[in-house]
Amino acid sequence: MGVVGCGYWGPNLVRNFHSLPGCDLRMICDKSTERLTHVRSLYPEVEGATDFNHVLNGANLDAVVIATSVKLHYPMAKASLLAGKHTLIEKPMASSSAECEELIEIARKNGLVLMIGHTFLYSPVVRKIKQIIDSGDIGEIRYICARRLNLGLFQKDINVAWDLAPHDISILLHIMEEQPISVNCHGAAHITPGVEDVTCMNLNFSKERSAIIHNSWLEPRKIREMTIVGSKRMIVYDDVAPLEKIKIFDVRVERPPHYDTLAEFHYAYHYGDMYAPHINQEEPLKNECQHFLDCIKQGTQSLTNGDRGLELVRILEASSASLKQGGAPIKFAPTKKREFSISDRIVTGTPKAARHSRAKNSARKLRLTHS
Repeated sequence: MGVVGCGYWGPNLVRNFHSLPGCDLRMICDKSTERLTHVRSLYPEVEGATDFNHVLNGANLDAVVIATSVKLHYPMAKASLLAGKHTLIEKPMASSSAECEELIEIARKNGLVLMIGHTFLYSPVVRKIKQIIDSGDIGEIRYICARRLNLGLFQKDINVAWDLAPHDISILLHIMEEQPISVNCHGAAHITPGVEDVTCMNLNFSKERSAIIHNSWLEPRKIREMTIVGSKRMIVYDDVAPLEKIKIFDVRVERPPHYDTLAEFHYAYHYGDMYAPHINQEEPLKNECQHFLDCIKQGTQSLTNGDRGLELVRILEASSASLKQGGAPIKFAPTKKREFSISDRIVTGTPKAARHSRAKNSARKLRLTHS
């Protein structure tokens, strides 16, 4: 295994892959010698490199993890896949849906695992929420409101929606089990011209269901909260809370089925108990890293495969288009679901050595500046 990028998130990936049995973390890579030296001081047995091409061609790796800036996800992932490496890309998958589609096709043709770092889908909290919803305990979902706010970290090449919304979008798609019908987004750039630091995204789904995602880099508090309103009960998910991250409220509003006069019309408000279900204490990122290893060893599709990454990037593209049109709704044509045969699910195809030899020359031509 090799990890590229030792900035904000990369060291967490290094820590987890280094700790997992059956994984030989052989190399870390970053253009900054200062960052590289610091991370290697924690893991002196791991080789360091500033040249990405050495990661692809000189380290004899089976898999590469890409935790760089978003603009480098596509070129680095493409080079990694062409060099015959199973590839894990941090979110969002790429800067455009066209880039995502190309990466998916390369991985498919070469029989490689392509996985996207939608970390929250590996969280025991989100798994519990999905279990509760699937059981029918909260009834039919009516709407979801998500808030992900903090002070910074300001980006220069992507806006706050591309930075923070992927977490909540991945959870929403996982819960709804469908793509939205339309997307619209409002926002403002207060600090860096042209780069929105506050956005409010609306996603409309079938059956008159909707979701709101509020993101901001200009908030004095760190807020990570999602409210899921059902016809029977409501769930509040607070990821910042040290305990009781999920609270289920037995509250609802019921409209009378029929009435003859206005005087007979009364909404029924139900106020019941609140309870917090038990959640196992597990690190989502560790679960994600283990899942990547399992998919490679077992030859199976990842929960957060390339298709899931593509769906998310298409929503972000729609939000950007809406921002440019002053918040106008963007109709969202669903992508065709890819059907996986048995041969697609098993990592087969050209042997690794042959794939590596075939792609070696083209991969060596790549010269990238990465962080």
